[in-house]
Amino acid sequence: MRAVIMNKPFEMEVGHWETPQPGVGQVKVSVRAAGICAGDMYFYLGKNPYAVYPQVCGHEIAGIITEVGPAVTDLEPGMPVVVEPFIGCGQCYPCRVGKSNCCVNLQIIGVHIPGGYAEYVIAPATHIHRIPAGLSLSSASFAEPVAIGVQGCRRGQVSAGEDVLILGCGPIGLALIEVAKARGANVLAADISPHRLETAARFGAETFLVKDNFMQTILNRTNGEGVPVVMEATGSPQAMEQSVDLVAAGGRIVILGLVKQGVTVNLPGLDFTRKEMTIVGSRASVNCFPAALQLLADGSITYPQIATEFSLWDAPQVFANLAEHPGKIDKGVLVIN
Repeated sequence: MRAVIMNKPFEMEVGHWETPQPGVGQVKVSVRAAGICAGDMYFYLGKNPYAVYPQVCGHEIAGIITEVGPAVTDLEPGMPVVVEPFIGCGQCYPCRVGKSNCCVNLQIIGVHIPGGYAEYVIAPATHIHRIPAGLSLSSASFAEPVAIGVQGCRRGQVSAGEDVLILGCGPIGLALIEVAKARGANVLAADISPHRLETAARFGAETFLVKDNFMQTILNRTNGEGVPVVMEATGSPQAMEQSVDLVAAGGRIVILGLVKQGVTVNLPGLDFTRKEMTIVGSRASVNCFPAALQLLADGSITYPQIATEFSLWDAPQVFANLAEHPGKIDKGVLVIN
């Protein structure tokens, strides 16, 4: 089959990859849309510590089922579906307690397993979700990042009427904004990029440019109390550290951003008890795809409207351009017409 192959950092080509066939309990999907995620860019830039080359990336996948393997009974060819890319082993402690997103033997389609930047992809039937009627394949490919937003908001127990501060308005930050808004929260969004803040404002967030007086601005906005929920989506150790000062006493902090392995984050020890704050991590998602698809289908999520579509077969040039101009687009989707 035809595929977009990452041979090594900064080297991507359209070439031939062996066409996969579904095994027991697996499904073969004809890819129609696959989003461009920061993780895919890290793979391209050589910053993904788990990268093994060559590989077919792409984990935000929507398409049409073309074939099902033995023991698959509730899915059939012709169904429009999305693929949930995080596959747990089912045996380790996290998997046993329902947190397969934290599996110690985690396999990710598009990282460890060939992904969606190809004509076909294979996935377990358990990780295939039907697309609701009326939702386009391109829009449905947003289910994966929206599911991350659902997971983050669940971890932070975001509720209606609360102020929620989202640090970082990149692709995941934007998903968090819309999911939090859908839950009835009052969303504050902060970033160093005026362009990203313009997009966040379009999504209904109250925006703040991060500069020298940012901390005081937020404290003034909250009558000196801080924000009940702070969600960090920058991957910056400094932002993670600052979240402790931004959160209200008794509030919750959710860390979604990734730092390089070995990087430490320093937090003021007294504030653990003085503020009695809750700090949790949020990794990908688990059992969030149905909710994400419903939010997309009922119009609560408008994120797909700002996407820029490219032909999948133009991916080498698209990735090269994005590497040179990281903020050129808000979100890219590779499509096969």
